[in-house]
Amino acid sequence: MAESKKYEVSVTAESQYLADQSEPQDGRYVFAYRIAIVNTGNVAAQLISRHWLIRDAEARVQEVRGLGVVGHQPLLQPGERFEYSSGCVLATPVGSMRGSYQMTAEDGTQFEASIGEFTLAMPRTLH
Repeated sequence: MAESKKYEVSVTAESQYLADQSEPQDGRYVFAYRIAIVNTGNVAAQLISRHWLIRDAEARVQEVRGLGVVGHQPLLQPGERFEYSSGCVLATPVGSMRGSYQMTAEDGTQFEASIGEFTLAMPRTLH
C-alpha cells in the first residue's frame, strides 16, 4: 500500500438544530453533531486530540483544542469505526465547523485526520 494510504482516517459529520435548547430571542442557537471516524489506512491509529474552528454567520470564530473526543482517545484498527455525538452553541442561526484530529499510528508516526467543513443551520434559514 502506498505510504500516503498507510496513515489515513475518514471523517464524516452530520449536524442537527436543537430547537428545544435554543433561545433565538436571546441569540442562542444550539446544535448537535454526530461524527463518524473510520481508519481507512492499514495501520492501527489512536486519536490523541482535536482541533475545531467554529464560525458563526458574523465571522466570529471559536477555536477549540483538547485531548480526545467526549472523554475517549479511541484506538482504531484498520477498517474500524468510532462514532460520537457532541454539540455547540452559536450566536447566529447559521454557522460552520471544520477541524482536525491529531492521530498517532501504532508505529509512532503522528498524522492529522482532516474534518471537512460542515454547516450548522436552523431549519428554513438556508435555501
